[in-house]
Amino acid sequence: MPGPATRIGVGHAHAKVILLGEHAVVYGAPAIGLPLPGLAVRATARHTEPGDSSTRIRFTTTGSEYALPANSGLAALVALFEEPGAGIAVRVLSDIPLGRGLGSSAACARATVGALDRLLDRPVVEPEVYSLVQTAERVAHGNPSGIDAATTGSPRPLMFSDGTSEALSVGMRGVFVVADSGNSGATRTAVDLVAERFRRNPILRTRFVQRIHALAHAARPVLTAGRADELGPILNENHSLLSELGLSTPKLDLLVRVAVDAGCVGAKLTGGGLGGCVLALAADPEHARRAAARLRTAGATTTWTVSAESFR
Repeated sequence: MPGPATRIGVGHAHAKVILLGEHAVVYGAPAIGLPLPGLAVRATARHTEPGDSSTRIRFTTTGSEYALPANSGLAALVALFEEPGAGIAVRVLSDIPLGRGLGSSAACARATVGALDRLLDRPVVEPEVYSLVQTAERVAHGNPSGIDAATTGSPRPLMFSDGTSEALSVGMRGVFVVADSGNSGATRTAVDLVAERFRRNPILRTRFVQRIHALAHAARPVLTAGRADELGPILNENHSLLSELGLSTPKLDLLVRVAVDAGCVGAKLTGGGLGGCVLALAADPEHARRAAARLRTAGATTTWTVSAESFR
């Protein structure tokens, strides 16, 4: 059996995109999150050598490695697992680009919880994993809705509302295309912008939340047994509502138009906005390939695809 200094714990998680409901979810509307299993995070944790009680966290993404500051969300998370006189070394390898609304911080936290759980042999059930990930997310984002913490560990889409999530069955055919604008989003700035607009105009808040609530509930049966062309207009309207709040950018609007012009049935920004990614829905793999190529030509730095059938 491996000794304390050689034992290693490993944890995994993946990216996510928000299909519908970003921003509205923190005001009581439901949101739907989709897992992106092709963008993975792997965390490893081990005890440091005897006599070394320090805790170190290294983070690697897109080929660059750096040490996380002591005030980071992951550092706060690891501190909850520390034992007196014993140091822990954590390394996080992530395929998820930072600041794109793809759940990077939540996925890294979830993978880290899994690694520490296995290193220390402390079986942690899902509600506690979610709570621990939210601890890290509060440091990173202030007042996270919880949809990232839940979806980065789910193999299926989730309907998320009031802190609880429900896995959705998917019968719809289609391919989701995610396009990176190349510009980092600004989640905290976007959240503050929305809060200020709602403070000045409570009627706007009511209308926005009610409309997103209706769109999310309309999307659910479409995902279950409908057609992609029924979901497309719902995505388009969600983008228009977010754009009206000032959360889109010229680059995001351009990518949305390019996706639709390339044959996608609908498209929207996904995540906090003010940068980040666009999510589009194509009816089939051929339309998805065509849209992805057009999006890259239009300036998307990277595209990813995931088929609706993969969630069954």
